[in-house]
Amino acid sequence: MILDIRGEYHNYIELAAKTIREGGLVGMPTETVYGLAASAFDERAVKSIFDIKGRPQDNPLIVHVDSLPMARGLGEFGEKALKLAGAFWPGPLTLVVKSLGKIPASVSAGLDTVGLRMPDCDAALSLISAAGVPIAAPSANKSGSPSPTTAEHVAADFGDGLLVLDAGECRIGLESTVVDMTRETPVILRPGAVTREMLASIVGDVECANAFAPYEGGKPSAPGMKYRHYAPRADVTVVEGQSASVTEAIKYLYDKDLKKGEKPLVLARRENRKYYGKRDVMDAGSVNNAGETAKAIYALLRSADDKGYTKIYFEAVPKTGIGFAVMNRVYKAAAYNIVKV
Repeated sequence: MILDIRGEYHNYIELAAKTIREGGLVGMPTETVYGLAASAFDERAVKSIFDIKGRPQDNPLIVHVDSLPMARGLGEFGEKALKLAGAFWPGPLTLVVKSLGKIPASVSAGLDTVGLRMPDCDAALSLISAAGVPIAAPSANKSGSPSPTTAEHVAADFGDGLLVLDAGECRIGLESTVVDMTRETPVILRPGAVTREMLASIVGDVECANAFAPYEGGKPSAPGMKYRHYAPRADVTVVEGQSASVTEAIKYLYDKDLKKGEKPLVLARRENRKYYGKRDVMDAGSVNNAGETAKAIYALLRSADDKGYTKIYFEAVPKTGIGFAVMNRVYKAAAYNIVKV
């Protein structure tokens, strides 16, 4: 059931908060993607998140808070963590800190850490405050599929039985940056809109886990590290290289697929669409604005599925700024099927 909070804000927030307090789940808007929200203190509700998503039990959840004091009641904040929270909260930054043991082990997949975030979304903050508890909330989609950036995406995955607060399209469109603060030098576990350069400007040296290769560790310490993620039903191929070479390679691969009876699609930079002729193309944003691609990518992948495409070719964006996070997500959606030209 989708409730448009832009029309009846307080009543719908209170209804959703009551659902959370009673152990239910809610589709919660944030500035990044929509989350599947439950009380982080309710182990049964947390288990139901894993169950309805089909999420592996060793994939930890992020806990959303409405204030720094709420966060500090759940995890140990050192000097650097406090500086980053001060600089980027509320915002698309998750800080992984040592847990104080108040959150059920299932939330953190048995780890002694907890990922905490204060979202930059009035509806999310109001829901947390009204519920009176921190909220565990992974993306509100079936595990492994493209994340939801609208309330309609959430309903498409979970049906009318789930209460979804509709605050419109997510402003950023990619999940938060996740940073491990338990080490002397912070480590980015998942890139997002808060970039390495932005973090380093506050706390100095920041390392980054390999964002463009399959995960080969044990238990992942952040969501989105270990498993194939963000993927449509169609096979995705990322094509990288000089712009002219990329378009020519995609046209060759596209036409080859057509002869095999496939239904291919190109996700192209706006400026390059004209080079594909009558081939099926969707606008993946301007070559000069990776933020447009970030905001659009999940909706494009979902739309491709809705229209029955079997192959998707994605024109790579530069791995700078938020483009670094875009390519991290698209590599995973493509199961690391990369063509370099």
